[in-house]
Amino acid sequence: MTPFDALNSDTAASAAAMTRRGPLIDGFGRGVTYLRVSVTDRCDLRCVYCMAEHMQFLPKAEVLSLEELDAVASAFVELGVRKLRLTGGEPLARKGFIDLVARLSRHLAGGGLDELTLTTNGVRLAEFAADLARLGVRRINVSLDTLKPDVFQRLTRRGDLSKVLAGIDAVQAAGLAVKLNAVALKDANAAELPDLIAWAHGRGMDITLIETMPLGEVEADRTEQFLPLSRVRDELASFWTLTDLPLNTGGPARYVRVEETGGRLGFITPLTHNFCEACNRVRLTCTGTLHTCLGREDASDLRAVLRAGGDLADAIRLAVSGKPQGHDFHIERGAAPAVARHMSTTGG
Repeated sequence: MTPFDALNSDTAASAAAMTRRGPLIDGFGRGVTYLRVSVTDRCDLRCVYCMAEHMQFLPKAEVLSLEELDAVASAFVELGVRKLRLTGGEPLARKGFIDLVARLSRHLAGGGLDELTLTTNGVRLAEFAADLARLGVRRINVSLDTLKPDVFQRLTRRGDLSKVLAGIDAVQAAGLAVKLNAVALKDANAAELPDLIAWAHGRGMDITLIETMPLGEVEADRTEQFLPLSRVRDELASFWTLTDLPLNTGGPARYVRVEETGGRLGFITPLTHNFCEACNRVRLTCTGTLHTCLGREDASDLRAVLRAGGDLADAIRLAVSGKPQGHDFHIERGAAPAVARHMSTTGG
């Protein structure tokens, strides 16, 4: 038996025993069935609203190994998590990422997971599309804020839009569904959003618009970036018919159907509308820190528990029991970010 097998065996036995005590429920009666796992804080882009241009990345010794990421994620599955999303940084930039997907895909085959998916910037999608499809990934989210190459290069500080578009082509050809995520930015892409929505719907893709979030220090002033999605919706409704949908995907988005395109459009509004009342998710960073709320500084060190041979299931239950009722995001000129950690560290 390898050390990895022993670790998995011990973790699975412990988590299975805890499962008999019932599902993961926080202190407000909300079931936690969705885990987002950041597999790396590193990214091959430097988006202006997400990261500083010269980021200080974590030392490799602080980052969980692939085996450790699998062990912690698997403990959550044993405790009733049904949806697992792999994020970053940029997950496809993590060496051995496909090996991790292969390990975790056993939970799809065994019925423990309903969905294994990822969020990516799309730069390396063409390289990995076939493997993702083979391993049971059925849909992915691609972050894409513009279809203009010059704007894309400016927003990402280094990106090549053609690689992202080629990646979308590749995963759609492999049979995966794609949803776009676009951050709405007042000056950079506000005027382009209708065209981006129409393009996505024309390709059979849902698209979700997101308000910029005050996480981590970036060079830009977020008050200059911030665009309320209430204003965007009003503008879209002046020329499109938006029909509210009673759709609950387990996430924070509120959805409409754009009747003229036939496509689905989501709005994620952390600043103009608090979406926490039915939150079912927690986030694990690549260092093994569990955050039960995106907009709070709560943290539980699961890496220490794992490396000390402790009871992961007990530690997870304790952390989830203290999940806050909601976040307290705000943006003010000259004010520090609501949360010091960057989205790329948290697991976007």
